[in-house]
Amino acid sequence: MQNEAHKHSFTPPALTLTGAQVLMPDGLISQSVSLSDGQIIAGPVGREVDLSGCLILPGVVDIHGDGFERHMAPRRGAMQDAKGGVIATAAEMSANGITTGVMAQFFSWEGGMRGPEFAVHVFETVQKISADLATDLRLQLRLETHLLDAFDLVVETVDRFGIKYVVYNDHLQHDRLASGRRPKRLTGQALKGGRNPEDHFAMMIGLHQRGPDVPAALTALSEKLLARGVVLGSHDDSTLSDRAKWSAMGVTISEFPETFEAAEAASGSSAPVILGAPNVVRGSSHAGNVSAMELIEAGLCDALASDYHYPALRAAVDSIVSKGVMDLPAAWRLVSTNPAKILGLTDRGQIAPGMRGDLLILEPETGRVGATIAAGTLTYATGIVGNRFLNAT
Repeated sequence: MQNEAHKHSFTPPALTLTGAQVLMPDGLISQSVSLSDGQIIAGPVGREVDLSGCLILPGVVDIHGDGFERHMAPRRGAMQDAKGGVIATAAEMSANGITTGVMAQFFSWEGGMRGPEFAVHVFETVQKISADLATDLRLQLRLETHLLDAFDLVVETVDRFGIKYVVYNDHLQHDRLASGRRPKRLTGQALKGGRNPEDHFAMMIGLHQRGPDVPAALTALSEKLLARGVVLGSHDDSTLSDRAKWSAMGVTISEFPETFEAAEAASGSSAPVILGAPNVVRGSSHAGNVSAMELIEAGLCDALASDYHYPALRAAVDSIVSKGVMDLPAAWRLVSTNPAKILGLTDRGQIAPGMRGDLLILEPETGRVGATIAAGTLTYATGIVGNRFLNAT
């Protein structure tokens, strides 16, 4: 599913969008944009839609988002069928201009909706219905590094679903576990995973104690994944040694580094640095880590990700531009061209003939998302912009 260009099961109509300002690599220009068979073409072709006063941008490529979790399980235990949740996720992405979205699914000891069994269920569901969705939903497997007994299952899962992006996480609270103290939020986490808190605590202690076995096991796993063409990322790097360790294993992406030092080390080793858009919007990390805006100002950001909130991507760009940190073309590359390039998706991230027909259309005056087009198909439309599509001639 992830090995080839995403294709849906229907043929989108030919359209020519006129009258708008269009964001090109060097800035905004007034020109028409034509779409046919899901691609941008030199045009004109098909029906004409007057978008005077609107702004057309390349569709957003969200390189890491786990905001879909609330759609998968709106309440504890309500997660028997992920189909409706996947459809709702695609709809929310479209409402925020996202035309390619990487669903960052946990493969964790936490259990419940973050456990391996539910991860496979989500992957199966996306595989079954992706052809019915124009939004390109891609899969990221977020592996907890101490879940050693599941490493063979990781390889099987990657092979089965064609997953091309695996990220290593370690959310064990090692300092507390080393001293025998109960981790923070233990009871809530245990209940979410369907476990007795004491059993959950004992399991975490056991995982922590296997720490000496982790480096060799991860190295062996990384070799297998790299041989399959999988891109590897690390999550929450905090030190120079963190980045050096991952770099030695062929882990080439640094997601959400926690310190300036770690981000600088990743950038210095040519590892793309992914930052969370909510951090930009807040002006700081909710966990007390380095400010994403500070890293952007220092040139230590290659792409922004929605993290846990899809609307944050556009809001982050607005903040970056309004504060004069970057102009609009440069800021928009953080959510379009750059993440597409990092993911190896050469057919999207900019507006040009031959590229995938992924567009975001902003309303006049309000600047709100008026319409989203993914692979030439209208996936979201509302208000003034939606009415113009209805009145197209």
